[in-house]
Amino acid sequence: MLFNSIEFAIFLPIVFLIYWAIGYSHINDTLKLRLQNAFVVIASYVFYGWWDWRFLLLIAFTSFCSWGSGLLIAKSQTPQNAKVWTAANIALNLAILAVFKYYDFFVREFGQLFGISTDCLLLRIILPVGISFYTFQALSYSIDVYRKKIEPTSDIVAFFAYVAFFPQLVAGPIERATNLLPQFQANRKFNYDQAVDGMRQILWGLFKKIVVADNCATYVDQVWATYDTQKGSTLLLAAILFTFQIYGDFSGYSDIAIGTAKLFGIKLMRNFNNPYFSRDIAEFWRRWHISLTTWFRDYVYIPLGGSRPEVPAHIQNPDRYKKLIIIRNTFVIFLLSGFWHGANWTFIVWGAYHALLFLPLILLGQNRKYTNQVGTYTDASGVEHLRLLPTWREALQILITFFLAVLGWIIFRAETITQAWDYICGMMQFGTLRASYRFFLLNAYIVYPTNLYIIVMIVVEWIQRNKQHGLEVLNASKYKWIRIAFYYVLVWMIIQNAGTEQTFIYFQF
Repeated sequence: MLFNSIEFAIFLPIVFLIYWAIGYSHINDTLKLRLQNAFVVIASYVFYGWWDWRFLLLIAFTSFCSWGSGLLIAKSQTPQNAKVWTAANIALNLAILAVFKYYDFFVREFGQLFGISTDCLLLRIILPVGISFYTFQALSYSIDVYRKKIEPTSDIVAFFAYVAFFPQLVAGPIERATNLLPQFQANRKFNYDQAVDGMRQILWGLFKKIVVADNCATYVDQVWATYDTQKGSTLLLAAILFTFQIYGDFSGYSDIAIGTAKLFGIKLMRNFNNPYFSRDIAEFWRRWHISLTTWFRDYVYIPLGGSRPEVPAHIQNPDRYKKLIIIRNTFVIFLLSGFWHGANWTFIVWGAYHALLFLPLILLGQNRKYTNQVGTYTDASGVEHLRLLPTWREALQILITFFLAVLGWIIFRAETITQAWDYICGMMQFGTLRASYRFFLLNAYIVYPTNLYIIVMIVVEWIQRNKQHGLEVLNASKYKWIRIAFYYVLVWMIIQNAGTEQTFIYFQF
């Protein structure tokens, strides 16, 4: 069931009314909580089963095994037994993910490497929607139980609700049990202000998806279909539009998911924080797909030693050893992040590309240089303020980082490494500067409405860059009628552009 579908527009109000009808029924709080959680599980399974009901067995199996592993870890008499149960659950979940997502890829690569036919060995299994998201969410629970960051729960219904909560089930954010599970173990009350803020965030997410991303997709798909015959300026424009397409698509989904969760009294973590306003690639990765990057940081990068690895006593050159371990860890986390996105060499190269960009910053200790919002300054009294515009230095840094991201997204979008290389080479062939400039402007004029939508998105998110989302309001009475008029404009643009239901890009991951 798509967030931008008629089915979801009917589904959400029904679930919302029944959910809060249970919450305000005249029964004791314990039973009320259990019924609400049970209803969340039922609604989430209906939502997920809308694509293919057969995959409900898979998510239920993943949930049950992870829930059981938490109890077994807690009951273990020795640390070794706890480690065994944790490793068993990790291996089981990763094995399921590997079979569905990567088995055919490795079989094909094996066949090509040795020049043999492997068609008879291929499973050709349909990839379950969101399997990477809910698998990582289930894994974090057993790992956190093992690390004693959270107590295991015996409430299987609350745990199933944690894994399958429908707003973030198929494309994140990838929640931690330490944040989301306790919310399903506590009674919830309807919060009007929170719900209104959730509706604003849903509206902003729909604008980014339907108005920005889907319009970009039309032009991008046309250019990519004939990229070998297009001029360099056309390829550049399509690459830029894809950069905004994937942001509008994925961050739009996250906004809708987080806003929807607020309607049910649930707070999800932020997944995007204006990544295209970043001043270097390290800042970009702190702001893009935050739930995944922090997952790899906490469960892979830091356990490997992170950027401060321990040096064994017998090492004669500690500084060189540290740098080698940091380089290894950086490549591991980025290559895994790339491979997480799909079974294709383009994703692995995309991860390696960002690792190469990230390495100089981390080796020079500059990876945490920019942790505040761009355009921030501190007055004489120590209070931070936001400038209306970035400084020239900041603007240049943003443009360079954005262009590096554009190159990366070409690799990400391509079906093969060869296609990505040919696209980039074609994009660099501009001919004379004057002719290329004119042709670029002509193409930009052709997609004029889309450019206007992108500008609206950029301006709103720049003004609201210190807020949680583009339409967050801290003073409800200030500029009330201007805001309401703007909401109506957004609704009108969404209705005008709501033609065909286009799936979300990250559903394939």
